Amino acid sequence: MSQVKAYGAQDKDADLKQIDIERREVKDKDVKIQITYCGVCHSDIHTVRNDWGGSKYPVVPGHEIIGKVVEVGNQVSNFKEGDLVGVGCMVDSCRECDPCKNDLEQFCENGMVGTYNGKDKHLGGHTFGGYSEMIVVEEHFVLSIPKNLDEKAVAPLLCAGITTYSPLRHWNVQEGDKVGVIGLGGLGHMGIKLAHAMGAKVVMITTSPKKAEDAKRLGADEVLISKDEEAMKKHANSFDFLLNTVPVKHDINPYLALLKIDATMVMVGAIEPLEPMHGGSLIMGRKRVAGSLIGGIKETQEMLDFCGEHNVVSDVEVIDMQNINDAYERVVNSDVKYRFVIDMESLRN
Repeated sequence: MSQVKAYGAQDKDADLKQIDIERREVKDKDVKIQITYCGVCHSDIHTVRNDWGGSKYPVVPGHEIIGKVVEVGNQVSNFKEGDLVGVGCMVDSCRECDPCKNDLEQFCENGMVGTYNGKDKHLGGHTFGGYSEMIVVEEHFVLSIPKNLDEKAVAPLLCAGITTYSPLRHWNVQEGDKVGVIGLGGLGHMGIKLAHAMGAKVVMITTSPKKAEDAKRLGADEVLISKDEEAMKKHANSFDFLLNTVPVKHDINPYLALLKIDATMVMVGAIEPLEPMHGGSLIMGRKRVAGSLIGGIKETQEMLDFCGEHNVVSDVEVIDMQNINDAYERVVNSDVKYRFVIDMESLRN
């Protein structure tokens, strides 16, 4: 084992502070990564503050990890020292159940192992994430990063990017489709960029008129203010697909009226009960509401390669590790465009 610096919280009411954690020695199929950048996801905050229950302390968050390979095991074939790589939301799964065999490790029937707060089968206890100097991950869960992309701006692709790419691909969004992205935050801004890169006609749907200019800068063709009843009526029954990124409880009924017959709205943001949905909104149009969770490793690599081809990255604000607690408050107050990324060199200094 080796001891490395990290930032973690000791309980749900504590600030993140520098701590030391243990990383395992490199095994035959392992890749050791020196972390250069790590994105800040709202899930990090929820876990640190035990908003969802089940948090294990100390929590060391971070599942949008970019870094350089510094060592590989003797059975590793896809990576070598010096490679630029990434690690997303998972570091293990059973790889024997049907979802795993179908490259859907995020839905592992025996429980995928999260990059943090998961069961650590190597050292016991729980896994520690990317707010740290170093991480050791089995080769299968390591991703190759296109060399042409801005390294720091790639980090959020490993969560926000795949969370929005996966439903766009699964529901077969095509060039020319009318796609609505509901909510403009960390997920929404990636939804706009990716749908635009796929050739869709992208409509940003928001309650806030002041977000219109930025939405168009990101690639939206049009902005629909959901509080404007007349505008909503004009767009009724016209969308091929809706990507709902709103992260809190809300009323989805007005959005269902926007869908064409047989069209789908996919939820990726609100992991909590929603306002009651009117069954007639589905029945009258054979419409669907579905959900989606990140993506498997194969699809995440596909997403990264797609972003490399189309030069798609996140809009980021880089911070030092020492400013993470202030950054958390800004995320909660929606005061970031659109993702924080930690420069991990600040932890090593």
